[in-house]
Amino acid sequence: MQKSFTQKKFNCITDYALETINSVNLDKLVYFFNNLSSDSYLKEKYRFRRLSRFQIVNDRIVKLPHNYLFQSKEYNPILGDVIREYPEIEDELIQLKDFQTIIGEFYEFCKLCSSHNEIAVHQIRTTTSAEQIGQPAPEGIHRDGVDLVGIFCVNRDQIEGGTTSLYKSKNDTPVLSKILNPGEFLIFNDNQFFHYTSPIMSMTSQQGIRDVFVLTCPGLLPPAG
Repeated sequence: MQKSFTQKKFNCITDYALETINSVNLDKLVYFFNNLSSDSYLKEKYRFRRLSRFQIVNDRIVKLPHNYLFQSKEYNPILGDVIREYPEIEDELIQLKDFQTIIGEFYEFCKLCSSHNEIAVHQIRTTTSAEQIGQPAPEGIHRDGVDLVGIFCVNRDQIEGGTTSLYKSKNDTPVLSKILNPGEFLIFNDNQFFHYTSPIMSMTSQQGIRDVFVLTCPGLLPPAG
């Protein structure tokens, strides 16, 4: 059953939160997805991506120095054990109040469910066409290897599919299956739920688009040394 909670009522072990943030101007955010670089780690060029990390210091969002992305094969069978590098999120976007609102909302849950004060924000566009489906999660049903995950939908344009599901185990039926519409924010404990988003397909002969921010607490850094 779908559950929606204020942060104060959120149980990190059993709950997930599904919210709509009406105060965010989505049009301002969509503009910045038009300038993403192709994800060079995927053979098929249907995904575009930037990545930055932040801390919250005295209620202020502070961008951390550039770093890499790393997941083991335990969590990512396709790109596991690969040290990946993506361009940073544009400063103009980071300075937008709308972008900071999303991070701030996610951080309220991080304070409840994690001892880390680090948030990674993945800015991801997945595209699809008549010739190519887009796979938001090519690794299948998975965990990310963090404490908390948030998926904020910015834009869906001319697509069908893209259903996000949460599972207690890979073999269970999902406890949630929903297409995240623009403005909707799904937040869940990565230790308690596996997740997956189904492929997207274009509804017309034109390109279809799905734009999201995926937030994790903490980030996923390469092993020290």
